[in-house]
Amino acid sequence: MKGLKITAAAGAMTLFFASMAYASGDSGHGPDWGNFAFRVVNFVIFAGIIWKAAGKKIVGFFTGRRQGIEQELNDLETRKTEAKKQLAEVERRIANLESERQAILADYRAQGENIKAAIIDKAEKSASLITEQAKRTADNEIKAAIDAMRAQMADEIIVAAEKLLAEKLTANEHEKLIDKYLTKVVLN
Repeated sequence: MKGLKITAAAGAMTLFFASMAYASGDSGHGPDWGNFAFRVVNFVIFAGIIWKAAGKKIVGFFTGRRQGIEQELNDLETRKTEAKKQLAEVERRIANLESERQAILADYRAQGENIKAAIIDKAEKSASLITEQAKRTADNEIKAAIDAMRAQMADEIIVAAEKLLAEKLTANEHEKLIDKYLTKVVLN
């Protein structure tokens, strides 16, 4: 029905423009209505054949094209809405950027403080171990020095005692002392 209206409108326009073109011609004679009618009938038959052969395809093409354009418009509207949402999200993130920066800085400061505390704790433990080791080393050196001094003093006392005995002891007393110690050593 719609196709018939379109065909009729196209035919009427063709007749109108054809008559205008014919009227503006410079033939000097009146219009040749027979030839004109033949051409109009020929055009109507030609248009009818084309409509019969390809009318559904033409209508389908234009309907599909219209639906495609509508779909593209809907898609563009959807994309526009999504773009607005993304823009709003980006603007929100930009607004929150300063607070995010502050949060990141606070987090890194806290991590730095934790690392600093761990380093200080480790250094204090190392210092405590070094101090303890130094005390042990000093005690060992003091004991070694005391032992060395005792040995040296014992040697000096022996030398002094020998010297003192040599000065005070006579040959006879010396013999008695040797016999006394030899008997103790042999008997024990």
